[in-house]
Amino acid sequence: MAKRGPATGTLLPRVLLALLVALVGGGAAAPNGTRPVELGRGWDGLVARSLARLPVAAQPPQAAVRSGAGDYLLGLKRLRRLYCNVGIGFHLQVLPDGRIGGVHADTGDSLLELSPVQRGVVSIFGVASRFFVAMSSRGKLFGVPFFTDECKFKEILLPNNYNAYESYAHPGMFMALSKNGRTKKGNRVSPTMKVTHFLPRL
Repeated sequence: MAKRGPATGTLLPRVLLALLVALVGGGAAAPNGTRPVELGRGWDGLVARSLARLPVAAQPPQAAVRSGAGDYLLGLKRLRRLYCNVGIGFHLQVLPDGRIGGVHADTGDSLLELSPVQRGVVSIFGVASRFFVAMSSRGKLFGVPFFTDECKFKEILLPNNYNAYESYAHPGMFMALSKNGRTKKGNRVSPTMKVTHFLPRL
């Protein structure tokens, strides 16, 4: 077997360096005519779409904690606790029997997965209970094991930086908690009322 000479041993690093310089330097086009910036965007989009297909537990931490309008475009899920500052302050929780309510302290049942289903519209899923939050035509909140149209909520950013969650299937009805931590009927509240204001917390 012939020994590899010095020129051969340094050939691969030189080729790789030349390719790197060609891609990042001067905005030169790749052989297929695609600009480096376009290649970068394509790669970012591919990574985002791949992350969105993973369950939250398998996603890298930075994917689970991002928030804002960009998440809707990228399709990223968020792990949050929805805090309503009424009474002593309550986090929305989804219990194992499908009941929805409020709890003051952080619990496993108050950890929620907010997933974009379209721009500005999310589903709310209890990580521990494995139930989706849904709202009936009468404005009652309840948990269901399978996703339906009643599980869709418009996420509305309010001037005080809290969010209001309006039923997508039943417009004009909002998710709300009373000062005792019980759910209120969505047809008896409005986004001007404090009981409908939720702060997504990490």
